[in-house]
Amino acid sequence: MKLLDKYILKKFLTTFVFVVLILMAVICVIDFVEKNDDFIQNNLSVKTILLDYYINLIPFYANLLSPITVFIATVFVTAKLASHTEVVAILSSGVSFKRMLVPYIIGSVVIGIFIFFFSSYVIPNANKTRVAFEIKYVKNPYTFEGRNVHFRIGPDSYVYLESYNNHANVGYKFTLETIKNQELIRKLSSESIRWDSTKQKWHLDAYTLRVFNGDKETITHGGAVDTTLNLLPKDFASTYRLKETLTNAELNALIKEKQLRGSTDVEMYMTEKYERMSYPFAITVLTVIGVILSSRKVRGGVGLQIALGFVLAFIFIIFVMMSRSLASVGGIPPQLAAFVPLAVFTVIGIVLYRTVPR
Repeated sequence: MKLLDKYILKKFLTTFVFVVLILMAVICVIDFVEKNDDFIQNNLSVKTILLDYYINLIPFYANLLSPITVFIATVFVTAKLASHTEVVAILSSGVSFKRMLVPYIIGSVVIGIFIFFFSSYVIPNANKTRVAFEIKYVKNPYTFEGRNVHFRIGPDSYVYLESYNNHANVGYKFTLETIKNQELIRKLSSESIRWDSTKQKWHLDAYTLRVFNGDKETITHGGAVDTTLNLLPKDFASTYRLKETLTNAELNALIKEKQLRGSTDVEMYMTEKYERMSYPFAITVLTVIGVILSSRKVRGGVGLQIALGFVLAFIFIIFVMMSRSLASVGGIPPQLAAFVPLAVFTVIGIVLYRTVPR
């Protein structure tokens, strides 16, 4: 690595860290002002707030805003180099613009790998503590409000509940159906089903079993019975920020389970999975765009270029949010939703590279 590469790479990475720290400080102050009443109401100590909440909140937002922080760092460093006529000197010495991009790309790849590893393993574990803190002290108590819910708990087994009380762990108007080749084979019905935490089983006070064999139907009535199902009380628990608390392995397992059950919200978790993959590539693309936009020396200082960096970075975040919303309602496939912002900004980068004077 040449001296020039080390010089630019050092400036780029140190500026990135500085921008992250500044943004995190601002976010934490705003968040504290918003949640201070909840902290006081629950009589929380400073140690609890810092160790259980803010120390886990910072990595989450650092990852979420990484495209913005990388872009701003790129624009700031390159614009300062240009304002000091360093870019002109570099290009005049025979170094091509493509070659000048190398240390930026190296830096963005390092950041991208770091972000991918943290967003896949470290941040989800930190989010478990943070989200549990929010549910306990900030959010209102969760009540399951679903009506007429269906679960596929096996290849041929389907569960129906008219309603479920997640505080008492009791389901009402329960049915368990076995359907093969689109034909109803067996139907178990009960007025209620209750979770026994001691036995780790479901308890039915009474049941009716209907077995169908062609045109013949056999009806059996029974008393109290315990049973195990591929269904647990956690399936009715709050899903508040659940996807943020899952490592890649846990996320893949949940997606597989939801696909088996035919859940309607599986797209949301698949989008999260593919977004984690696309972020490192987006960081590199945004870095290149930032260098292209800010490598010219302009009158009036670097303020306009930095402002433009903010605007484009926030546009990228808006694209991500729009794509995520479309995927969650089934408007576009999750794979496409995760990579659409990346594809759009890649095209923008190519156009800028060919048209913007440097």
